[in-house]
Amino acid sequence: MTISDHGAGLDLVRDHTILSVVTGSRAYGLATDASDIDRRGVYAAPAPLFWRFTKPPAHVDGPLPEQSSWELERFCALALGANPTVLECLWSPLVEKATPAGEELLAVRSAFLSRHAHRTFLRYAEAQFRKLEGDLRNGGAPRWKHVMHMLRLLVSGLHLVRHGEPRVDVGDLRDRLLAVRRGEVAWDEIETWRASLTADLDGAVARSPLPPEPDRAAVEDLLVSIRRRSVNR
Repeated sequence: MTISDHGAGLDLVRDHTILSVVTGSRAYGLATDASDIDRRGVYAAPAPLFWRFTKPPAHVDGPLPEQSSWELERFCALALGANPTVLECLWSPLVEKATPAGEELLAVRSAFLSRHAHRTFLRYAEAQFRKLEGDLRNGGAPRWKHVMHMLRLLVSGLHLVRHGEPRVDVGDLRDRLLAVRRGEVAWDEIETWRASLTADLDGAVARSPLPPEPDRAAVEDLLVSIRRRSVNR
C-alpha cells in the first residue's frame, strides 16, 4: 500500500489530525432535525513522508460520513487565498479537537486574512448564483438549499470585509434563511437581497480593516515549525 491509497490517507487523518471542527448548518445556526454533522479537519503529515516520490494526500474524505480533511500545507494555501470553506474552519464555534499544533494554527488565524476575501467571496457567490439561474432558465426550480447558502456566504463575506473577521453563526437570520431553503421566498426578493449584499460588500472594501495581503511569513513560519517537530519525534 502506498501513502496515496485511501486507507493510508485515513490513517493520516486518524493519527495526525491537529484540528477538527463542525461546520455546515450546525455551525451556522441553521440546523434542522434532518441536518447532517459536517466535519472538517487539518492533519499534519510527518515531514519524512514528503521525502519520497509518492507524497501524502493533500485531501482526504472520511472516515466518518460528511467528514473531509486537508493536509496542513494545502489548508494553509487555501486559507491564504481566502477560500471561504477553509476560513470558516478557523472560526467555527464548534471545535471538536485541537492539539497543541492545532491551537497554534488557531492562534495565527488572523494572519490568513486580507482584502482578497472581497474578491473570493464574491466570485464563489456569483458562480453559485449563475448555476441557480441556469436551473430556472432550464425550466426547473433552483436547489433552495444552495440558494440559502449563497446568501449566507455573502452575509459572511460582508461581515469579514467590514469587521475583519469571518462570521460563521448567522442564527439571527435563521428564520429568513430557512424560509429561503423551503422555497417560500420569491425569486425577485432573493435577487434583491443578493444584489444588496453584493453592493454592500463592494462598498465596504475601501474602508475594510483587513490588510491588503495576508501575513504569509507568519503562516510559513508555523508550517516549517510543525514540519521540523515531526522529524524530531
